[in-house]
Amino acid sequence: MGWGYRKSIKIGPFRIDLSPRGVGHSFGNRRFHVSRTPDGRKYVTVNLPGGFHVGKAIGRRSRYRGHY
Repeated sequence: MGWGYRKSIKIGPFRIDLSPRGVGHSFGNRRFHVSRTPDGRKYVTVNLPGGFHVGKAIGRRSRYRGHY
């Protein structure tokens, strides 16, 4: 099992995440939020009642998908 560290700073609907991999940020509320990871990936997440959630990556796909 590996150990990690993450620090979150919340300012209203914005959250900034600091980790060894870089800085990520997100915007939204308890039901819906948009986030960007330290490596630049973007996600939209919707939290549903009962503990269910649906997430989807948005934006460009990686250019290394096996096609040249």
